[in-house]
Amino acid sequence: MWTVVYMAQNKDIAEKLKSVLEEGGILVRINPVSRKEKTDDYFEVSVPEAEVEEAHGIIIEKGF
Repeated sequence: MWTVVYMAQNKDIAEKLKSVLEEGGILVRINPVSRKEKTDDYFEVSVPEAEVEEAHGIIIEKGF
C-alpha cells in the first residue's frame, strides 16, 4: 500500500524530492492531484507504507 508523504507545489519540486528519496533507497511514485495540467499543479509524492518513517526523516533532513 502506498502512502502520500508530501504534496509538491509543482512537478519540478516533486521530481527533486523523488531523486532525493531514491538516493536513500526508497521507492517513490508521483501522481498529479488534477489531471488538467500536468506541470503546474500539485503532485502527491507517495512511498510504500513500510518506508514512511524513513521518508519523513529524509524530507525533514533535506528541508523539503
